[in-house]
Amino acid sequence: MKVLMFGWEFPPHISGGLGTACFGLTKGLAKHQVEILFVVPKAHGDEDQGSVKIINASDVEIDLRNQLYNEYFKRITYLEVGAFLVPYMSPQEYHRLNDYSEHDYTDLQDSVYRQKFEFSGKYGKDLLQEVSRYAVVATRLAREQHFDVIHAHDWMAYPAGIAAKEVSGKPFVAHIHATEFDRTGGYVNQTIYDIERKGMEYADRVIAVSHLTRNTCISKYNIDPDKVSVVHNGVIPREEADVTYSKHLPEKIVTFLGRITFQKGPEYFVEAAAKVLKRDPNVRFVMAGSGDMLNRMIKRVAQLRISSNFNFTGFLQGTDVDKMFGLSDVYVMPSVSEPFGISPLEAMRSNVPVIISKQSGVAEVLNHAVKVDFWDIDAMANAIYSLLHYNGLSGMFAKHGKEEVENLKWENAAAKVKDVYSQVLRW
Repeated sequence: MKVLMFGWEFPPHISGGLGTACFGLTKGLAKHQVEILFVVPKAHGDEDQGSVKIINASDVEIDLRNQLYNEYFKRITYLEVGAFLVPYMSPQEYHRLNDYSEHDYTDLQDSVYRQKFEFSGKYGKDLLQEVSRYAVVATRLAREQHFDVIHAHDWMAYPAGIAAKEVSGKPFVAHIHATEFDRTGGYVNQTIYDIERKGMEYADRVIAVSHLTRNTCISKYNIDPDKVSVVHNGVIPREEADVTYSKHLPEKIVTFLGRITFQKGPEYFVEAAAKVLKRDPNVRFVMAGSGDMLNRMIKRVAQLRISSNFNFTGFLQGTDVDKMFGLSDVYVMPSVSEPFGISPLEAMRSNVPVIISKQSGVAEVLNHAVKVDFWDIDAMANAIYSLLHYNGLSGMFAKHGKEEVENLKWENAAAKVKDVYSQVLRW
């Protein structure tokens, strides 16, 4: 079985969990003899191609004087609007940037006929233009590559998946890792919502990363329930033996690791930290990540007068993530709306007890994690304090949590995805 897969990022060049999930899934599919052609807008040459063949969309030549490409391009120009888009940006930050920025875009029609599109592969003011061009590139790849199924990850890749389906007639699977409702808390960007809905409608099957996400697809996008399957994410096992890291600090460490955005609930982590520090000043809190709420969190930490016990590390990836977990005594994911959430699995893999919000998809598969409502900072603070001070409790969660997460393998998730492929191929 051969799959033409479209995604916006692939390790080591990632901005969050989407790229990590794509990497884990492709590794799992390779163990089930599924060959993957993975298309990214911009490849850097250092991607791990042990389980996939990476296709760099920036290297694909397109001549829009060809009637097929030209006709398809005309049909997707609704995407070419000036917008400054960053994943998971709050609506307030989105409007601030759009009001402030000078939109000096070059008209796409002036340059679109060149032979290659130069993708940045990033997120920003030209994202929708890149999504459009990416879909045009998909038309050529779908005509020239041999494959059985099309698989696209999240909204940036759905137009490409639709284009590939229309050109090839092959079945299309849309994978939902997050929706616009998760990213914005209900203040949706209508353009992105429309792309998400069209992708799910065109798809032969939809894969949601949790029942929470499946319910959103059904209730908010009116997708046929029989069309939506749930495949929970997994975690990549650590290849090396457990490593012990030296703290060089007397305090115990509580970590938040993720995008510092509305969806991830960083403000609840800060407020809970202040409550814990009133009871025990010998604790250090770490917020690892970047995002549009970073400056606001720094200011709030200063207002609460807890700066001496609080560190901001910036965005971490690769071995730095493993090291951060290795130094942590407790990991907290207070997400407001989390379709799944891979980071708790990575923390548990490192023997770290975790606290997760009940409003997360990963809560559906974890038994040995403390679960609280994201807004209940008193319960969150009590859970943090208890895990820091009662060794029997933290030891139990760490031991059984690691055993539990070792069974959440990408290979098992990939087997379910392959079953979805088999179902659409029988239709």
